Formats: sequence, C-alpha cells, structure tokens
Amino acid sequence: MAEKNNYMDLEEVILTVLKSVYDPEIPVNIYDLGLIYDVDIDDDSNVVITMTLTAPNCPVADSLVAEVADKVNFIQGVKSANVNLVFDPPWDKDMMSEEAKLELGYF
Repeated sequence: MAEKNNYMDLEEVILTVLKSVYDPEIPVNIYDLGLIYDVDIDDDSNVVITMTLTAPNCPVADSLVAEVADKVNFIQGVKSANVNLVFDPPWDKDMMSEEAKLELGYF
C-alpha cells in the first residue's frame, strides 16, 4: 500500500509543478489551460507527459516543452521525465478549467 501512496504523492507533486508553468502569452498556467493531456508514471518513476500547445506554430514551443521536462526531472523521486508534444486532439478554449475561463473572462 505504501507504494500506491508514494505514487499518488509523486503525481500530486508533478501536478503542482505543472501548475507553476505558464504560457508566456497567457496569464494562466498550462495545466489549467488544458495543455496537459496525460501524466503517466511507470513503476520505476519514469514520467511521460503528453501535452499540446494553444497553436501548432506557438513561438515558445521549444522553451515551454523544455521547461516542463526540466521542472519535472528536478522533482525528487522522478527517475526521468519526457514530454510528448501532440496536436491531436487540437486544443481549444473548452479544455480550460473553470478557473482559467474566469481568469480570462470567458464567462
């Protein structure tokens, strides 16, 4: 049971770290923007994050993906972190959290 708790704790830490990463053009973190599609943690604490961008031609694509990988790799307990950048399904504003929509005035 302790292993399950450690896994859940690691996932919570990863999500907290992802919420500290902001798209430089939008004042909302990438998690609440809906850019994170999946966080997969295997039994050896290797992490694979599947994410997208608000637009395929995003000028900060490389630096944003690198920031996500670097910050997650820095978390104690993470053996390795890789980011898969995908554009299917394409991002749209309906993927944002309610908080993000409020912040950006979509209500």
